[in-house]
Amino acid sequence: MKILLALSRFLSSYTSYFIIAVAIVTFFSPALFSWVHGDIQSLILGFIMLTMGLTLTLDDMKILASRPLDILIGTCAQFSLMPLIAWSLTVGVGYIGIEIPKPIIVGIILVGCCPGGVSSNIMSYLCKGDVAFSVGMTTASTLLAPIVTPLLVLWLAGEKVEVDALGMFKNILLVTLLPVTIGFFCNLFMGKNESFKKAQSVMPAFSVLGLACIVGGVVATVHDKLLQEGIMFFLGVLAVVFCHNTIGYILGYSVGKLFHFSPAKNRTISIEVGMQNAGLATVLASGFFAVSCPLAVIPCAVSCAWHSISGTIMAQLLKPVEEVKSVE
Repeated sequence: MKILLALSRFLSSYTSYFIIAVAIVTFFSPALFSWVHGDIQSLILGFIMLTMGLTLTLDDMKILASRPLDILIGTCAQFSLMPLIAWSLTVGVGYIGIEIPKPIIVGIILVGCCPGGVSSNIMSYLCKGDVAFSVGMTTASTLLAPIVTPLLVLWLAGEKVEVDALGMFKNILLVTLLPVTIGFFCNLFMGKNESFKKAQSVMPAFSVLGLACIVGGVVATVHDKLLQEGIMFFLGVLAVVFCHNTIGYILGYSVGKLFHFSPAKNRTISIEVGMQNAGLATVLASGFFAVSCPLAVIPCAVSCAWHSISGTIMAQLLKPVEEVKSVE
């Protein structure tokens, strides 16, 4: 158990580096994760969402009821800003003569339409944000995702590629909402059990390992096609992912200032809006666009790694000045 706890702390602290390392190793040895595809990929994401559910308590549910306006503002910002930023960076720039490849359009829009990332709660804690508000936003956006995400993707990307909104709704329901619900009730009824608490404490390690498997599986799947597209395609993906994520942080913080949130809430809503559940986007891209737009999974996989890196950077940048000085 001590080894697992140490592994959990290590992976939680160095998530981004671990994900990048897995992606690089898989690129040179695709066979390592060639088994991660289809239903296996969905099961792994379901497990990751289960670990999120295992952290939810009755107090977290009470937050949704006791702070409805704050969470409503944050969730509306999540599901409006990120999809519209994604559309503007891909489809929108076409109106001024800049052509973006279809895989990047579909992938970024898919990432933008997904709920908040699970690790955003950790980043909010690290930057001394309002963690309760963070958990409330993540929970609300995840609960709404089965309905909101398919409708947004259909609306924003429907002209570029055929979107199976009903199938997407069912998939999100099974791989996000159901596992989160099961995890919550397990915590509700077994939360005081010592063995259960020990299992909870090592869940972050398995969550990171699961995310690494998803990214590795995507790299293995698109390896040959990515080589055919070349380095410029990859750099284009990276540029759009960077802009999408960074603008999300900036506008998220601006929303907090607009509604006169406290400094802690401003930091939280910035991270919550900017960080997306790119793991879910990756699974959806693999399952629903594998034939019509197979390279759409690449922006999703790149987002998985980059959001972890940028989230860590933002947590440090947003940390109160006095806190940074005390650490130094």
